[in-house]
Amino acid sequence: MEINPGQGKRRQSLFLLPIIVVMLFWGSNGRVQASDEEALLWQALQSGNHLALLRHAIAPGTGDPPEFELRQCATQRNLSQEGRDQAKKIGSRFRENGIRNAKVYSSQWCRCLETAKLLEMGPVTELDVLNSFFQNFDRRDFQTKALQDWIKAQNLTRPLILVTHQVNITALTGVYPRSGELVIVQRSASGDLTVTGTLETE
Repeated sequence: MEINPGQGKRRQSLFLLPIIVVMLFWGSNGRVQASDEEALLWQALQSGNHLALLRHAIAPGTGDPPEFELRQCATQRNLSQEGRDQAKKIGSRFRENGIRNAKVYSSQWCRCLETAKLLEMGPVTELDVLNSFFQNFDRRDFQTKALQDWIKAQNLTRPLILVTHQVNITALTGVYPRSGELVIVQRSASGDLTVTGTLETE
């Protein structure tokens, strides 16, 4: 598990006003089932102004070995078989919820690239601003700002999936995701980002 230094585990599942309104008026008792909450998040991802941040699937351990090399997977912490199976299940969850073709970008770390490819949601493009800064934490602010600027410039008419690391997602959103967890984010007209909710894919 990757840990954000100096910060305890934070979990949140925030919903924007339109989703809250739907929940309040859903049925006579004003309550909505978890499956309905999930359906609203999947719908939001297809609405044209949202994106999904995905923490790579299960890769046992913490950080990377001292001999880490970017293009040498054998020197990195990689997906376990459980992680590979999880990544395939995540791809199935996308398709079950009507998303069969997305723009997929990934950290250049092998565990992220493998997660992204096993989704089978379309071609995978490497994006260096999604790379982990777990062992270079002084890059946090610079890299997070660069990612914000990149997101601001994207066309979100097609679903967008960014496969990255816990520290990157936490720095951008304040959410501490589990392995394989999706964080759905809304981008406003001005480019501001707001967490809509999270989806655990197990």
